[in-house]
Amino acid sequence: MSNVHALSARKADYDIHPLFTGRWSPRSFRNQPIEDAALFSLFEAARWAPSANNSQPWRFIYAKNGSQTWSSLLGLANENNQRWATNASVLIVLVSKTSHVRNGDSEPSPLRNHSLDAGAAWTNLALQATHAGLITHAIGGFDREKAREVLAIPEGFHIEILIAVGYQGERSALPEDIQLREQPTPRKALAGFYAEGRFNFSE
Repeated sequence: MSNVHALSARKADYDIHPLFTGRWSPRSFRNQPIEDAALFSLFEAARWAPSANNSQPWRFIYAKNGSQTWSSLLGLANENNQRWATNASVLIVLVSKTSHVRNGDSEPSPLRNHSLDAGAAWTNLALQATHAGLITHAIGGFDREKAREVLAIPEGFHIEILIAVGYQGERSALPEDIQLREQPTPRKALAGFYAEGRFNFSE
């Protein structure tokens, strides 16, 4: 199934903006530079995500392809992910602050929702990228301990994900084994995600 056909098959049960079904996670990047205005618009969109107590715990550490810091971020990805992420325009490490000084307090207290809020910021970033004609792919397979050391991330910040950003390339540019996975994925049935009044899910 081609990417175009796979996208057209992603039908929502209810009327939503096509941005949601149009966003997916390709692995083929064109190795094309991204302008600062386009990149920073992604961070701008993330800035407006909701967060508990307006704590805004997300932080983004980025490197552009070809920059002095590029190899440091690319080297965090596992070997299989490096095979395709090497052509991304930008790599971003998303971290979240685990504490927050609430209004009226003088000392920080634990921020239980830091990962949830960082996830909301990541979603905003990904949707803005789709709107701007860019693609994103969140990478879970990377060395978080090495990231803390290499990027000088202090305690009190949780390392969330590595994100590849750029312009979509051709599927044929990927290694053959990865080409088989290069298509939008379906979603489970909507009815499996909601229940009225009490927990009523099979899994």
